[in-house]
Amino acid sequence: MKERRNIISKGRQEFDRDLGRLEAELILMSGLVEKAIFNALTALKNRDLARSRRVIDEDDSVDEAEVEIEKSCIELIRRQAPMAGDLRRIIASLQVASELERIGDYAEGIAKISITMGNQPPLKELIDIPRMGDMAVNMLKRALEAFISRDASSVRALNVSLEKDDDAVDDLYAKVQADLMALVKSNPDNAERATYLMWVAHNVERVADRAMNIVERARYQATGEVGN
Repeated sequence: MKERRNIISKGRQEFDRDLGRLEAELILMSGLVEKAIFNALTALKNRDLARSRRVIDEDDSVDEAEVEIEKSCIELIRRQAPMAGDLRRIIASLQVASELERIGDYAEGIAKISITMGNQPPLKELIDIPRMGDMAVNMLKRALEAFISRDASSVRALNVSLEKDDDAVDDLYAKVQADLMALVKSNPDNAERATYLMWVAHNVERVADRAMNIVERARYQATGEVGN
């Protein structure tokens, strides 16, 4: 009986180590996408096309990270047949990796828009869009911290806090759209460059939305609750 308990205990320890490695992979992936968003917006603002191209090239690393996390999750389910909280933890990790991959795609999209613009300067000074980016990335960092904590009360509190931040990003997005439309109305020749920036602002706004999705995954992991 004692030997059986020891075997079970060792199995649990190994499982916990595997789960810890899975979370470490998520943290590394999150760092990649945070860097990608920062570099994409900085390259756009500075008209640094070489930096934009690097963002596009480095998106492969984000895609590869998602594939590796997916493999890890499938292997853990196959080998451990987890139940209840452990299964939620693995499924939620798989979902978070998917959200991070989509954020990486938004960064790549911004970089591609910047390259399409070529040497054209942005239609207006980039102030509000980088502010949106800073807010969205901060939301992402806090969302992932809540996910890693697995603390139900902290996750619920953060969900309320980030909803306010998401509203602030949406307000800035609306301001950017209004400002750009005003420029187009004043001079229809501005339409093309205005459209580029609207696409960029849309991608940044979606980063904030994905951060909110990660908080929802964190709540599911910590509590089993789904939806509002």
